[in-house]
Amino acid sequence: MTMNTLTGEHFINRELSLLAFNERVLAQAQDATAPLLERLKFICIVSSNLDEFFEVRVAGLKERAALTPSLLSPDGRSARQVLHEIEPRVRRLVDRQYEVLNREILPQLSAQGVRFLRRNHWNEVQSKWVRDYFFRELMPVLTPIGLDPAHPFPRVLNKSLNFAVELSGCDAFGRSSGAAVVQAPRSLPRVIRMPAELAGCEYGFVFLSSILHAHVNELFIGMTVEGCYQFRVTRNSELFVDEEEVKNLREALQGELSQRNFGDAVRLEVADNCSERMAGFLLQQFGLGEEDFYQVNGLVNLVRLMQIPDQVDRPDLKFPAFVPGLPAVLAKSNDLFAVIRKGDVLLHHPYQSFQPVIDFIRNAAQDPQVLAIRQTVYRTGTDSMLMEALIAAAQAGKEVTVVVELMARFDEEANINWSARLEQAGAHVVYGVVGYKTHAKIALVVRREAGGLRRYAHLGTGNYHARTARLYTDFGLLTCNEDICADVNEVFTQLTGLGSASHLRRLWQSPFSLHSHMLRAIRLEAAHAREGRRGLIVAKMNALLEPEIIHALYEAAQAGVRIELIVRGACSLRPGVEGLSTNIRVRSVIGRFLEHSRIFYFRNDGKDDVYLSSADWMDRNFFRRIEIAFPILDQRLKKRVLNEGIRPYLRDNQQAWRMGSDGQYVRRVSGRGRPVTAQAVLLASMAK
Repeated sequence: MTMNTLTGEHFINRELSLLAFNERVLAQAQDATAPLLERLKFICIVSSNLDEFFEVRVAGLKERAALTPSLLSPDGRSARQVLHEIEPRVRRLVDRQYEVLNREILPQLSAQGVRFLRRNHWNEVQSKWVRDYFFRELMPVLTPIGLDPAHPFPRVLNKSLNFAVELSGCDAFGRSSGAAVVQAPRSLPRVIRMPAELAGCEYGFVFLSSILHAHVNELFIGMTVEGCYQFRVTRNSELFVDEEEVKNLREALQGELSQRNFGDAVRLEVADNCSERMAGFLLQQFGLGEEDFYQVNGLVNLVRLMQIPDQVDRPDLKFPAFVPGLPAVLAKSNDLFAVIRKGDVLLHHPYQSFQPVIDFIRNAAQDPQVLAIRQTVYRTGTDSMLMEALIAAAQAGKEVTVVVELMARFDEEANINWSARLEQAGAHVVYGVVGYKTHAKIALVVRREAGGLRRYAHLGTGNYHARTARLYTDFGLLTCNEDICADVNEVFTQLTGLGSASHLRRLWQSPFSLHSHMLRAIRLEAAHAREGRRGLIVAKMNALLEPEIIHALYEAAQAGVRIELIVRGACSLRPGVEGLSTNIRVRSVIGRFLEHSRIFYFRNDGKDDVYLSSADWMDRNFFRRIEIAFPILDQRLKKRVLNEGIRPYLRDNQQAWRMGSDGQYVRRVSGRGRPVTAQAVLLASMAK
């Protein structure tokens, strides 16, 4: 079998696979054994994922359909075909999402004293409180816009909450356009807590949309409001910056960010009470068709409900709290550099604390023996102790170099702000390499010690982001291994300077060697199998899409290699196809934490090669990003990676889903065996 013999039927469509992932996320919200407020979070996560799906994937498909309609994806579909196939599937997903919310989660929360008070159920006292809130907090910041030749349809921000109002009668100037738009202020919360003594329960909430609905007539005195309808438009959110042409990427990006909110519309969401006339009018204003129109039974922006669990102090309705643990070697010593000199340190987040990573940079910033610190930044958040430590190090006169990825989607603004602060503190700030996103997670510290300079490094599978380190599963390695540190130094030299790429001793790096090394490792496993030796590949990642890697896996499977793939999200490989991939199994684990670590294991005739990486098996990670995969060399730590990052997931029979050759997923059940939940097992063994 060659790459040329693979046809579209050998691949699963990326967008359909992404929707299958969101169906698995929704199943978490449907799980009656999960805490109620956590189920609500999963509802919100589905909405957030769908927002990005439309902003990026659907927007891209629409562009492709318009510009290159004959171009086919690896699965043999045109963009127009994909758009046609995903529409009914998204509709079914959204309908189920609102059904679970309205019929299960909200009624059960109400029974627990967490209620969303609808306007048709307000009593007299509650109505008065709402009226006072409207006049005190809401009305002063509202700007109703009547639609007539002098007031064209306003520019509506991406994903903002708006109201289309149907009117009759004439205003003070004798105008009667029949329609107006009211934009909800972004400065106000979408869900407001009512005092418990008025709500009749401990946690009573009122939607901002309900408050405006109840008093919208106050905005149009002398006219009659015939209807008031929530709506929300989703827009293309890709940024268009020609990195080859601009002189200052940061300045160009700052100018482009403001336009992200006004990209081409790709989806219109309205509440289910919206009139047919108004729906048609809105579609016309945004240049959308019926296929882009979604009428929902409830709020048009469920993502805003994500704030509710933080406002409700009910531990019994949430996952049990935990305190991340520490590796024993760190718990016994306060001298982090001394610990690393004795041996590599492996961290497994969120089960183990992210604090040692912060301490690594903070201690380096304070240590007079440290001369230089280098770090990459992809996502770090608006409030970051790591960034503050780097700023402090620069202010203390250390050589601080930070490679900031300005094009990290949806984190551009935070990264721009950090880059400005770092520069003001005296740090060297660079933006990587034109045309390639810097996605590698690496940090390097140079320290003066007896005998000369010594380098220490941190390499990770996840971002330098303390908050997501509590929510995402990731591995990090602290090491002073000379080969690895020399490689990390070389990667930084590439990112900050000019010159040809040097050969790396231990790391595999995109866009130069990661793809070829992965292919070589897969093919070596196939060669072992053909020679009668046991072949085994286990890989864990977020997405598997790259055709040449898929082809190599098919060939290895046919050679007799057993292949276990743990792919959280989109997967284009078809497992279990007779004569093609019968030796390949694909599973996805969806649970309390977002599975984010990338682990690649090759048995290699008993050598047990283990690599951790920032890269998924996708075209962009191999060819359009700066990525690294780093080996685990310590045998003890290698066993830890397998025992913590692989084996529990292969045994999971509660939150694992098995993928069929048709791309459909079936949830594994324990049957008569002992129930195993990988994340629960790891929490019990490592957290406090």
